[in-house]
Parts: sequence; structure tokens; C-alpha cells
Amino acid sequence: MRVTLAQTSPKLNRSNLNDAVAIINAQKHSSDLIIFPELALSGYLLQDKLFEDAWLLEELKVFEDLSRDIDIVIGVALKDGEVFRNVGIYYANGKFISKHIKVHLPNYGMFEEARYFEGGNKFEAFKVHNKTVTMLVCEDLWHKSVHKELMVLNPDVIIVLVASPARGFTDSGLEIQEKWYNIITKVAKECNAQLLFVNRVGFEDGLGFWGGSCIVNTRGEIIHQLPLFKKEIQTFRIEEII
Repeated sequence: MRVTLAQTSPKLNRSNLNDAVAIINAQKHSSDLIIFPELALSGYLLQDKLFEDAWLLEELKVFEDLSRDIDIVIGVALKDGEVFRNVGIYYANGKFISKHIKVHLPNYGMFEEARYFEGGNKFEAFKVHNKTVTMLVCEDLWHKSVHKELMVLNPDVIIVLVASPARGFTDSGLEIQEKWYNIITKVAKECNAQLLFVNRVGFEDGLGFWGGSCIVNTRGEIIHQLPLFKKEIQTFRIEEII
């Protein structure tokens, strides 16, 4: 299985769709699965731009067509009736497979997600290529109750879409990176699952996103990792996955 981590730097506009399509077209014959970060089609600090830039699911049918050649996971600000959702969507075999609505919306400090988005209320697993997959979006994985739900779902693969700003710079490194890696390695080991973590990079209104996307094996070991603070798209061959 060849997995592409697309550590991108989304802009605060709809041009991200064309960028994502170009990236997928460049990768589709050399990879089996490509994963983009949280809100990859819109940028993170949308605020009131959400009313203009959120997507309808039917506007994203290009990913259905592209998924005939490669599975696609992408983070989207989705218009759902009268509300907006922060979601991760999975496309495969030429069709929409599943979506996860972010459940835990941070609303403290630099974060205002609960002001603009309506959260989901469940975590689910779905089958694709005879494997059980679960998707989460960023803050979802910071709650221990969710870890317990994941163990019950018993996934083979956990996909985590992230937009994590850099904070906690120390002489020994980046505190937020250390905290995230502690969480994802623990969860992968607890669930005996492969975990695919994709974080964005770039700057928005004073926030810098740190990247460090990685793949964690079932023993809780980081086996592949992308650099910090740099847009990077890399494909890795993983034997234990989908």
C-alpha cells in the first residue's frame, strides 16, 4: 500500500480545490491513498468567510471521479442545510464513501470553531478494501473518552486530519509537537492500528502551522515523518495497511 501525506498550506479562498486536484493528478498513478489536512479546501481562520467559501457536497464530485485511480481523504468546511460542518471526507472507487463531522470544536484562546461550526455527535468506522477505517479531525483526539470509543470501534487504520498552530517553543523543541506525538503513538498502540496523521503548514493572521505529518505503526512507533514548517508531499510504502 502506497500512502501519500499531502502536507499543504491552504489559502483562505476556494482556489484550494484546484490545487488539491492538481496534487492528486500528479500522485494518482504512484499512490493508493492520499490524505490532506483539516480544512484543506478553505483554510482555517475562515470566520465570516465561511458563508462564502464553505462547500456543498455536490460541488466536490471531482473527487469522486479522481478516486477511481486513488483513494482520497480531505478536510472540508461543508455547508449542511442551515449549518456549517468541519468534516473529513473519504472517497474511493469513484464514489463518496464516508464523512466524519468534527465532534469536539475548540473554543478557547486562539480558537473560535464553536462560533462558526456545528459539531457532530458520533465516531464511526467504515469498511474500505476489506479494512476498517476511522477518521477524526484534530481536537477530537485530545479527549480520552474518544480513545475508549476508538478501542470499541477496533479500526485497522485511524486517519487524523489536523490544523495545529505552533506554540510552546522551547530549547528542546516544540511542545505542541511533543504532545501530539505522545497522543497519536499511544492511540495507535492502544488500538493496535496504523495511524496516519496529516497536519498543515503555512501562516494565517499570525498563526503558523507546524506540519510534522507522520505515519505510526501498530506498535506506536513513528515510522515515517515529514519536516516541520515546510510544504511537503511524500509517498510511503506501508505493508500493514489497507
